Amino acid sequence: MSTQTATGTLATAQVSGNKDKSSTALIIGIIGLLASSIGLFLGLKNHDPRAFLGWLIGVAFWLSIGIGTLFLVLIGYIFDAGWSVIIRRQMEHMLAAFKWVILALLPLVIIGILASENTAVPWQWLNTARENFHGEAVGHDPLYVAKQVALNKVTFSLVIAIFTGGMILLIEQLRKHSYAMDVDGDPRHVHACRKLAAFGAVFSALGLTFLAIYLFKSLEYHWFSTMYGVWFFAASIRAATCAVAILCVYLASNGYLKGIFKPAHSYLIGCMLLAFTVFWAYISFCQYFLIYNANIPEETFWYQIREVNPDTMEKNSWWWVSMALIFCHFAIPFVYLLWYKSKFTARIVFISCWILFFHLIDLYWNILPGRVFDAATGHFHVRQFVPHLTDITTLVGVGGIVVWAFISASKKTRIIPIRDPRIQESLNAHE
Repeated sequence: MSTQTATGTLATAQVSGNKDKSSTALIIGIIGLLASSIGLFLGLKNHDPRAFLGWLIGVAFWLSIGIGTLFLVLIGYIFDAGWSVIIRRQMEHMLAAFKWVILALLPLVIIGILASENTAVPWQWLNTARENFHGEAVGHDPLYVAKQVALNKVTFSLVIAIFTGGMILLIEQLRKHSYAMDVDGDPRHVHACRKLAAFGAVFSALGLTFLAIYLFKSLEYHWFSTMYGVWFFAASIRAATCAVAILCVYLASNGYLKGIFKPAHSYLIGCMLLAFTVFWAYISFCQYFLIYNANIPEETFWYQIREVNPDTMEKNSWWWVSMALIFCHFAIPFVYLLWYKSKFTARIVFISCWILFFHLIDLYWNILPGRVFDAATGHFHVRQFVPHLTDITTLVGVGGIVVWAFISASKKTRIIPIRDPRIQESLNAHE
């Protein structure tokens, strides 16, 4: 297919009923977030952190996809990957939702800072006078004192503002240059994006590391891990690859990328998915292996509460989740993606949906377990794996906003970057 043919009618085609779809998605998103807001209000009123954590899990799912998508775009520019040009435009539309996902995160940050005395806020270190899971004031905890330069309201606010704001600005600049190239065809836009990608990769790597530490890891501020940021990178880019695979197959099967998104593109996405599946497993295992071998109490407890109940030493609900992650989030996708035919059409959509589901379970496993002090007994218990309505409403609510943002962005420009210098190579991609 020639560039002219591929970028003619299909490139300018508008999705029939897009306005209705985007409006429906927006309504669903607003309703979902309103329902989550009610749950969050009731949780704060009852000093129950579960709704807060449910909101965090829902936002974390879409945040991870957004960060992973950003890295896929950056990697494409850094390595000057020609085959991925037509896919990059779909990812640029996906990134239009990033600022809205950050906006959905802000209520938790604001509540954490302004209402830190409420025990419904799970970041205990935001209030140094609060009792921790051992029944002592956080401010008197030697481990907190050693980390208080980083774990305080001022640093927390600055880190969130600088890195989320910086990534939003980076995304908008990348999208602006890409869309401008459709108009004037000036290759300076490509060079500008490559320069942005070189800086943005380092900045975004720092950003996702700090976000993972402050939002998830600091829920257990006693814990030490030097690999947590790399875990979040691996999980995010893997989830984003799944989302891109599902989206591109959908667009091709419904005519919008028909004849443009080819089996070669699907195959290469499948290869990337296999690579990141192995990478996620490697990072997850290495973190566990290093902590297991060091056998330091300040590190091992994090895994212990995800295996046994502290009082009885019997397997708890998280042990079963751990086994599900080992076999369902790694072993099955790894074996499945080894087959050549598994990287195409409905088969890659199936395994992508499978991985995204267990990616959500992985986020549960990292965020939800926590030590809760029981003043009556003087001991702590572990928060178990029990889904909550706020998890669902936030997941659906933020998801609706993401879909609305994607459809709105896709209606403002061409479906592929018709004047990109590598567009011909992408249209003629082969295995």
